Amino acid sequence: MGKPTIDDVAALAGVARTTVSRVLNNQPNVRGEVREKVLVAVEKLGYRVNVQARNLAGRRTMRIALIHASDFDTEPNSYFSSALELGATRAGAGLGVQLITHVINQNDQGAAAQIVADLSDDQCDGAILTPPFGDDPQLLRTLRGLGIATVAIAGGADVEKLTLAMGIDDFQAGYDIGVHLIGLGHKRFGFVKGLQGHTSAETRFDGFLAALADAGLSEAAVTWRRGNFTFRSGLDLTQSLLADAPDIAALVCANDDMAAGALLAAHKAGKRIPEDLAITGFDDTPVSEIVWPPLTTIHQPLRRMGARAVELLAASAASGKGCAPGREVLEHQLVVRESTAATP
Repeated sequence: MGKPTIDDVAALAGVARTTVSRVLNNQPNVRGEVREKVLVAVEKLGYRVNVQARNLAGRRTMRIALIHASDFDTEPNSYFSSALELGATRAGAGLGVQLITHVINQNDQGAAAQIVADLSDDQCDGAILTPPFGDDPQLLRTLRGLGIATVAIAGGADVEKLTLAMGIDDFQAGYDIGVHLIGLGHKRFGFVKGLQGHTSAETRFDGFLAALADAGLSEAAVTWRRGNFTFRSGLDLTQSLLADAPDIAALVCANDDMAAGALLAAHKAGKRIPEDLAITGFDDTPVSEIVWPPLTTIHQPLRRMGARAVELLAASAASGKGCAPGREVLEHQLVVRESTAATP
């Protein structure tokens, strides 16, 4: 009536305990029909490998993969990736976890298959998926079927039923930016969005629109463009916005890299910031403090996200229970700097 053991599996399959061990560790020299008997017994009993005991016995270091998304034709959102990796690496060092990083082109049609192959080849116990990979239900189901626990960084509401989604409340963060700019007296806005399919970035835009609606402003008060989180897209799209909608008084960017590009575009256009144009970013990266003027932005604790993801995955691998689906929300903060001010 208790938790099934390896001996229970051996008894049901009618094989020796060592045979079950060889099958579970995917070792050779086991006949196909015997392997099938063992796997059927495992499934019938609901047996889960005690990963902690297996690692101690085999002295195998627990492996967790961090999957970064990057379009190889453009510069990556470097701080987002490096901050997550730094937090994950520090947490892993304290827990005896080996962190393996992979950079996958999100525009590649075979990206999901490549992730599955990489994690299988590396014999990973868990994976941290950055957007947009954490929002791929089929990928999450496949990894779960392989026994690889996952944490989806900035995963959308749809993935909460499949895995643990971790991040800030992006809707509220977008709302906070809207309230801040409206409170300064702005009524005409530009918005540079992130990549198509990046759920958390889209949610920020939804929160911003909600703040406008609560203030009696319609979506017509916003002119937006689709960016890709890079400095270049912020530069180019801000130039386009200023040409098509010269009455824009405040510009919201979905990350700090694009906001830095927007600052350059505004300077080149002879705009005074924030007197002629207020600009906000998102993430509170180091660049947000060194550009001029420093950016008003949303701080999200990226290093803590990386560390927390490793802590949860390590605990799930040790227990053999996996990460329970759901959402873990970390606090964000509106950081007000010189790039925004009240309307003249």
